[in-house]
Formats: sequence, C-alpha cells, structure tokens
Amino acid sequence: MSWLFGGKSTNQEEQKATQTDDAQLRQKLGFDPSQVSNVSDVIAAPGALDVSRLHPLAGLERGVEYLDLEEEQLSTLEGGNSLIPSRGWTDDLCYGTGAVYLVGLGLGGSYGFLEGLRNIPANSPGKLQLNTVLNHITRRGPFLGNNAGVLTLTYNLINSSIDYFRGKHDPAGSVAAGALTGALFKSSKGLKPMGYASGMMAGAAAAWCGFKSLVL
Repeated sequence: MSWLFGGKSTNQEEQKATQTDDAQLRQKLGFDPSQVSNVSDVIAAPGALDVSRLHPLAGLERGVEYLDLEEEQLSTLEGGNSLIPSRGWTDDLCYGTGAVYLVGLGLGGSYGFLEGLRNIPANSPGKLQLNTVLNHITRRGPFLGNNAGVLTLTYNLINSSIDYFRGKHDPAGSVAAGALTGALFKSSKGLKPMGYASGMMAGAAAAWCGFKSLVL
C-alpha cells in the first residue's frame, strides 16, 4: 500500500534522478549553477564561455552591466559654453525653447489672473467670477508663451546657423541673430514694426550674453 501514499522508495528514486540531472548539468556547463552569485565570474572563468564566438556588439568581454551608457561629447565650438552642459545646437534648441515657453506661459498666466480679478463683474455669482478669471488666464498665458516659444525657436536656429558658418560663438553673432529674429517675427507688419522688434530682440540677446558672461 506504500505506492498509494508515496512511499520512501518513490522519494528516493526522485532524489536520485534529481542528483543525476544536477551532476549532468554541472558536467555540461563546467560549474555549479547553484553556486553562482555573479554572472561576470562565470564569463571570466577559463573555458566557461567562448566569447570569441559571440558578436562583437554583445560586449561580454567587459562583463555584464545592467546599463551601459556612453556620454556623448560636449560641444567643442569656440565660445560655446552655456549655463548647462550642451552637446550642440539641438540641446540649446530644446532647453532654450522649452524654458522660455514655460516662463512666458507663467508670466502671461499671472498677468491674466490679476487682470481677471480686476474685471470681475460686481455682484456676480461665484461661477461667473471664476469663469472670468479663467478666461483671462487662458487668454494671456498661452498667447505670451506661444510667442516667446516661437521667438526663442527662431533665435536658436538662426544663432546656431551663424555659429556653424563662422566656426565660433560670440556675443556679436548672438546679437545679430536676435536682430534677424525680431525682424522676421514682425515681417508681415511693415518696416517700422520690424525695426522695433529687431532692436528689442537684439537688446534681449545682448542682455543674455552679458548675464552669461557674469555667471560663467
């Protein structure tokens, strides 16, 4: 009746089979898998793994790494130092446009909030008051943010192009890029608005260059 309840003979046979399988696995691999705590040790063990038969992109000769990232070279353009490490014009484009857009969105939204508070109708219900404030915020915030983002995007593209052709980055190139950006931004409004916008953007670029020279 021992076969009904799993007698000792059955357990012993299973243990022997498991031990046989483990022994065959150790013989095949050349090491005991249960004793491995570091995969790199297995790779480095003589005869454990023939790395020469693997593709070079596997990179196993350096060991197993969870994350292997190589920093791209930072910008080597003359005078290309910025407030944060930059790998080139793409970083400047993304960081500059995003940061200025958020600043414009915040300033415009703050101005719209104050404007909405000043224009709340007298003796109006709470919903109407809230709606008035929100309308001014959503009108001023995106307007200023979008315009600031477009100006910065255009400025960075023109400035990077000037730096590429001149082979260096300096305040003169930045001021010229600002002047061209302002003129292009108001090109559909006539010569006078173009001149005003060009002068304002050139002044903003000069102020930014002065700030960077003080910080750096």
